[in-house]
Amino acid sequence: MPTLPSEPSQERSQEPPAAPAGPDGRDPHRHREMAESFGADPGRYDRARPRYPDALIEAVVASSSGPALLDVGCGTGIAARQFQAAGCQVLGVEVDERMAAFARGTGVEVEVSSFESWDPAGRTFDALVAGMTWHWIDPGAGSAKAAEVLKPGGRFAVFWYVLQPPPELGAAFAAVHRDVLPDSPVNSRVAASPLGAYEHFLDRAADSLTATGGFTDLERPTYPWSRVYTRDEWLDQLRTSGIAKPLADAGKLDEMLERTGAAIDAAGGSFTLDSTAVALTATRG
Repeated sequence: MPTLPSEPSQERSQEPPAAPAGPDGRDPHRHREMAESFGADPGRYDRARPRYPDALIEAVVASSSGPALLDVGCGTGIAARQFQAAGCQVLGVEVDERMAAFARGTGVEVEVSSFESWDPAGRTFDALVAGMTWHWIDPGAGSAKAAEVLKPGGRFAVFWYVLQPPPELGAAFAAVHRDVLPDSPVNSRVAASPLGAYEHFLDRAADSLTATGGFTDLERPTYPWSRVYTRDEWLDQLRTSGIAKPLADAGKLDEMLERTGAAIDAAGGSFTLDSTAVALTATRG
């Protein structure tokens, strides 16, 4: 499988790492209030968040031993619907009732619970996936539960996308963030690679899977993807990002949106996002 590509500059990333450590340095799963803020506008979330590369969906389906798939932290059902379209029978687990209700309205079966406390009631699955959510799961408890609910030979696949605008525009986005929130701890990471935070998530997940003694064939495939964003589409995405809540709490969200929009206008009103999805896959022994 391909490995992580060489690391581009963090200046390319509008959005800080998907779920940076909280102000006390703790891992994301200890800051669930941020994750649970995403359900404030599930319609916008579903509209604005990117879909996952077809190659990623196809690879998971091809490596699964059967069609029964568990989507952990399914949100509004973005990945779940993609897997359904590929022939899977999907059950979602989602902690936010608002997100779960939206997903149900799109045809996804969802049970409301945190994954760590979810009762599978003896059910097992051919594959377990998590798109942009595994960092919200306690690593030890999540890996143990994954081992419990996967059939022997079942596929484990968790994945994230890395948002990488063109270099000049990404630099403008980063400058806006530094100006709007000069004391933000995120600014200390502006010069680092956006892939660095995702490597942390991948390392942590891999270590936790290995510690269970129940998984083999750990791999880290990557999948390129691309799409054109208009100004309004990117601002919608920004409103659903992990930094939207702290910006709103600080009374800075409107300023961030206005100045980010101005940067996109100056670049012609739209841009092409050439990005990467990173994954950790494993087989249940």
